[in-house]
Amino acid sequence: MTDRICVGAIAGAFGVRGEVRLKSFTATPEDIAAYGPLTTEDGKTRFAVTLTRPVTGGLGARLSGVGTREQAEALRGTTLWAPRDALPSLPDDEFYHADLIGLEVFDPGGQPLGRVRAIYDHGAGDILEITGKQTLLLPFTRAAVPTVDLAAGRIVADPPESDE
Repeated sequence: MTDRICVGAIAGAFGVRGEVRLKSFTATPEDIAAYGPLTTEDGKTRFAVTLTRPVTGGLGARLSGVGTREQAEALRGTTLWAPRDALPSLPDDEFYHADLIGLEVFDPGGQPLGRVRAIYDHGAGDILEITGKQTLLLPFTRAAVPTVDLAAGRIVADPPESDE
């Protein structure tokens, strides 16, 4: 588990006075401003976030230290990270994506399938990308993934039979 979680990204400038368009990765988009100062991925730059208004494709925000459109535009694509301890704890059946990436995946018989490489959400539920001998895309449901054991660093997955 990491000590920081990616909670959003800067999608570009908004307006002429240094406002940015934020894309929030939090369950409630406005919560991004509640997690304290956010940092860049390398941790070298910190921003206090003040939301200004909803905008097309995200939220308008002011970031400390950003006062011009040029400064805001230069941050396009920058991911924003919050300390893990600033985020709410989750119920037993919910997980932060960052905690799942890299976990070993086994079938119900204990045979290794690979590791979680990525998690995708295209609107119909999360999909795990598991890389091993072959790449598997598996829906992150109780039926397909009956066990997630973060303490042991492993997942038990029951992929559907292929028609090969």
